[in-house]
Amino acid sequence: MLVDSHCHVDFPELAERIGQITELMAKNDVRLALCAGVSLEAFPAILRLVESHAEFLAAVGVHPDNQEGREPDIATLVELAQHPKVVAIGETGLDYYRFEGDLTWQRDRFRTHIRAALEARKPLIIHTRAAAEDTLTVMREEGAKRIGGVMHCFTETLEVAEAALDLGFMISFSGIVSFKNAKQIKEVAMKVPLDQMLIETDSPYLAPTPHRGKTNEPGFVLHVAEEIASLRELSVAEIAEATTRNFFRLFGIVNPGSRPTC
Repeated sequence: MLVDSHCHVDFPELAERIGQITELMAKNDVRLALCAGVSLEAFPAILRLVESHAEFLAAVGVHPDNQEGREPDIATLVELAQHPKVVAIGETGLDYYRFEGDLTWQRDRFRTHIRAALEARKPLIIHTRAAAEDTLTVMREEGAKRIGGVMHCFTETLEVAEAALDLGFMISFSGIVSFKNAKQIKEVAMKVPLDQMLIETDSPYLAPTPHRGKTNEPGFVLHVAEEIASLRELSVAEIAEATTRNFFRLFGIVNPGSRPTC
């Protein structure tokens, strides 16, 4: 059994073919996928999707590079997180890649999400790009270690991974780990403890080899597991078992047979 710990199946290129997506998930034994929110405006559509498909869970948050729409506040995030299929706060974090100038607004938004996670008692899904030092600083200052979570689509150094692990966060690898030039990420994937690792697609982006360049989807998480198994000289079944077990532990799901329903 496999789990895709991060995807965006509510995005139009996936939502319009959800039947095909769930068919491939079943074929590849991908039993669950977590759909992460990127705006408050889009979140009702995520709820409709997870309410009508047992294969999907949700997280509520506003992406760090989202400059349009409603700004989240603690009370709103906590309220939305009470839904039985919302298992996390996020995605949230910092992304300086396309931005210049005063980015206090991003850090303030990130702090809001961490405080909401602590109040809601739901783990965090953290995105960081070109902002690792500040991301870790805010996590420490806001006490993110008290709730934990996952560094999703990890692309940073081993040192950053170790700092996040010290804060009680898991490390999640996407299809990038299968890219030939992704030497740094492959190194991290070889060294992160197996009991602190997740796998994901971040679909519709970053399709793994052999589907690179195509629209990604949750069923392709199998190829992420295959790459990590090869790197670590383990079986795909061992990677699947460990990452699935980690997913259920992190998001408070007792066992596959008792996943949240509406």
